[in-house]
Amino acid sequence: MSRLPLNEDGLATLVNAFYTRVRADPELGPIFEDAVTNWPEHLQTLTAFWSSVMLGTGRYKGQPVPVHMQHRDRITPELFDRWLALWGETTSTHMPADVAAVLQDKAANIARSLQLALSFYAKRAMPRHNTAP
Repeated sequence: MSRLPLNEDGLATLVNAFYTRVRADPELGPIFEDAVTNWPEHLQTLTAFWSSVMLGTGRYKGQPVPVHMQHRDRITPELFDRWLALWGETTSTHMPADVAAVLQDKAANIARSLQLALSFYAKRAMPRHNTAP
């Protein structure tokens, strides 16, 4: 199999291949199927995201934290690990090794940041108990 180029078309093909695997995954698939109502639009958004991250295009204009907050009760650290594992497998299969390594590193950093943000906002949303006498 030839490797995809790091350009808009290559990223679109990569994102499509990855989310085909995510949707088929027994752990991740049900969560994504419940969360995503328009897959073609979602794939375009995710391609724009990776285009912004990897190519500096600035095409992504979304806010990932509020979107993920809607599903925080179902998103566990183990599912982030599963997502990263599938991403690693997919990028290694479809991209040149050096590009795959950068994509995997970026994804790991994004996952850490997103987990911290979800944890932070979840704690802020919890009711505060008055401990004063």
